[in-house]
Amino acid sequence: MLLSELIKNVSCTLVGEDADIARISYDSRKVQPGDLFCCINGTYRDGHEFAESAVRSGAAALLVERLLPLPVPQIVAADSRRAMAELAAEFYGHPLDGIPVIGITGTNGKTTTTYMVKSIAEKAGYKVGLIGTIRNLVGDRIIATELTTPESVELQRIFRIMKDEGVDLVVMEASSSALDQDRVHGIEYEIGGFTNLTQDHLDYHKTFENYLAAKKIMFTRSKFAVVNADDPHSDMLLDGLNLPAMRYGVSASRADIRAQNIEICPANVEFDLVSTMGMQHITVPIPGLFNVFNALLAAGICMKLGISLDKIAQGLSSVVSVSGRMETLPTEGFDFSVILDFAHTPDGLENLLTSVREFAKARVITVFGCGGDRDNLKRPIMGETAARHSDFCVVTSDNPRTEDPMRIISMVLEGVDRTDCPHVVIENRREAIRYALSIAKKDDIVVLAGKGHEYYQEINGVKYPFDEKVIVAELLDEMREESK
Repeated sequence: MLLSELIKNVSCTLVGEDADIARISYDSRKVQPGDLFCCINGTYRDGHEFAESAVRSGAAALLVERLLPLPVPQIVAADSRRAMAELAAEFYGHPLDGIPVIGITGTNGKTTTTYMVKSIAEKAGYKVGLIGTIRNLVGDRIIATELTTPESVELQRIFRIMKDEGVDLVVMEASSSALDQDRVHGIEYEIGGFTNLTQDHLDYHKTFENYLAAKKIMFTRSKFAVVNADDPHSDMLLDGLNLPAMRYGVSASRADIRAQNIEICPANVEFDLVSTMGMQHITVPIPGLFNVFNALLAAGICMKLGISLDKIAQGLSSVVSVSGRMETLPTEGFDFSVILDFAHTPDGLENLLTSVREFAKARVITVFGCGGDRDNLKRPIMGETAARHSDFCVVTSDNPRTEDPMRIISMVLEGVDRTDCPHVVIENRREAIRYALSIAKKDDIVVLAGKGHEYYQEINGVKYPFDEKVIVAELLDEMREESK
């Protein structure tokens, strides 16, 4: 596409001769001949520093915020991140035109809720595209992702594939960092859904107020909101927006959709959904009270889309357990259980462990740690939360990244030591899991928290293979051999 065509609807200026570009790129290590390289001011580095390298790799043009002394055409914009999002939409032919987008944000529950909405909408006849933490689903095709919300160029490319494959509804997670960094700039949401807000990502946002403000961005671009009436932050998110909203909840008196007669079982939750559309009995094949909230949010969104309560019930009853979310792992030959979950915030961990407590017949043994280079204020909170809701804790490493694992663990122990919960420290996560499995007895539940669907462990900036489903299977095989 010619640069002059690309920028015709974007507020920017072309300096230099017109040129034909083949792709839009924002990673100088992946630039190919003919690319437009976007110089983005990132969290840690300024993309303008890599422009010369990109030109050496064959970049045909640059998107910049200031002119650079390089011999290629340059598109100059006041904000290169926003301009990149707008240029990407132009490049891919505005693929979202005519397709409603559902955005879901909040600290916990985003992934599960998107899968619930997808399941319900498919029962109602929609072909659904999903953008999420674990994977992107384009029709029946799976595309792996590393970010909860990809960069704008990648997003528009995926939207184009969705459009070409006949998707007529897009459901996506919107993380606070993606909203703050304008990765979703230009996307208008038919419905914005809010799960909850608890402490997380303060390493990035610095204050809780900034974190809340980032989440609020999505609702400034939404036509309608479905929010958690039991979470006090819902009012703050909607304050000053004059946005029509539906509220869901369990205990809040002003909820438009509520759950009554809740029954939480080891393998599912059941409740009566009460709304202005009537009452419907709901069964969700994933345990935990928090999944009642997720189901209510999904139901509210789908009610706004005009989907019947009957189809909502069908969709929720057939939703597939999301990888690494309250996932029970195979333990054939053993009389204890193992549950894998992504819980990596104080609230997420508390929700997980209180849910497990509701059906645990014996001890709850929790293996957990905290990530490095992230919000260190939550580490002692995580430690105390795990210890309060467990019978035994194995404190270990998570993704230490560039931090000393034992420094992270020492901060976690500040919280654990506020309780009388027995615990051990085993830095090596594989050995920590081995120990937990070795001490598990009849009807105990071993909870592996923090990694969930992740298939790696990041140590000193290097990602090593670490899939806990595989590791648990290997360790149990070893234990079977040892017992022969």
